[in-house]
Amino acid sequence: MGKLLQTVTALFRRWLPTPWHYPALDVHVAQQHLHLVGSIHMGTRDMSPLPQALVQQLARADALVVEADITDTHVSPFNQTAPDLPLADRLTADEWAQLVRLCDELKIDPQHIDTLPGWQIALMMQAQQAQRLGLRASYGIDYQLLQQAKALNKPIIELEGPESQIAMLRALPENGMALLRDTLTHWHTNARLLQTMMSWWMAARPNSAELVLPATFSDELNSVLMHQRNLRWREQLLALPAGDYVVAVGALHLYGEGNLPSLLHPQSARNEG
Repeated sequence: MGKLLQTVTALFRRWLPTPWHYPALDVHVAQQHLHLVGSIHMGTRDMSPLPQALVQQLARADALVVEADITDTHVSPFNQTAPDLPLADRLTADEWAQLVRLCDELKIDPQHIDTLPGWQIALMMQAQQAQRLGLRASYGIDYQLLQQAKALNKPIIELEGPESQIAMLRALPENGMALLRDTLTHWHTNARLLQTMMSWWMAARPNSAELVLPATFSDELNSVLMHQRNLRWREQLLALPAGDYVVAVGALHLYGEGNLPSLLHPQSARNEG
């Protein structure tokens, strides 16, 4: 009877939702318990300190799993980039005009970015947009988790690492011009999406049954930046030794078609509440 009760309890633990008050869900695969956390890479002062329940999860965990250890400041995506064609030659007239308007709004000199790769310009503009919304990297969820893990002497496991992420961006077709075009096209949508994800941490976690997120990537970019990475991460997470892990990845990787939880187990979406 005791063995049967343990089995039933394990099944309930595996499939019933856990009412976390931040964007997270639990997935049990094989001998691993994964506490998947929807991270935001930049945050506001109100997002610090981390929720006590999350700190307790990390204290009990065998390791913290992140996309990359962003506390390592020795790797910069802006080094060793060969000059590209002037932006006016790479963008349509309308796109160029919009970029100039946004540069004026963000206090960026277009001449300083004129020959940079498209992906690099996109990242710079997105970072400036987030800062104008009051977000700072030091309040990002993954950054805070990394600092907490180091304070607790917890092992840190990288799914990619900064070098791999930079290599992925450098490998984008046309030096990542599609990412720049998507940034321009969905500029205001990106701002609203950032505010939505901030609310998940400051007000209430998302209800997956009602969650509809706007598309801010083209199909091609969505495949490279979201779906293919989710597939790689799935294999890496399933290969972890038995144990408990806090896994912090960008919040958008936990929701939508081809999300990481659904790839880890077809039924894991039930855990989203």
